[in-house]
Amino acid sequence: MIETLQQRVNDDPALVRRGRTLTTTFLLEIGATPWLISIFEGRIVQVARGPFVMPSSSFALRAPEEDWQKFWSKRPPPGSNDLLALIKRRALKAEGDLQIFMAHLRYFKEALAKLRATGAAA
Repeated sequence: MIETLQQRVNDDPALVRRGRTLTTTFLLEIGATPWLISIFEGRIVQVARGPFVMPSSSFALRAPEEDWQKFWSKRPPPGSNDLLALIKRRALKAEGDLQIFMAHLRYFKEALAKLRATGAAA
């Protein structure tokens, strides 16, 4: 499913425009599976599945697979409907250079919500 993130984000011109000043690589951990996602000027240029020996990323978003599945469900329950709600419940850990994450929070919320069953933005 994560493999479709690149196409889903890049097919949304409004989302790409929102991230036009964003160039970074971040680590997304879904349970024990790490993914490196590279973004260049709002477009996702690479989604790579780990394991990695020494991953280089600006920040990491880590949560158990069950919590990601709730977030990506068609109608996420309260507390699982938003990245900050997951952080507040301590289900999602955000680590690293959080300035990049927070400066582009809406982009990350909408991009990761693209993986929901309907593909709708947050």
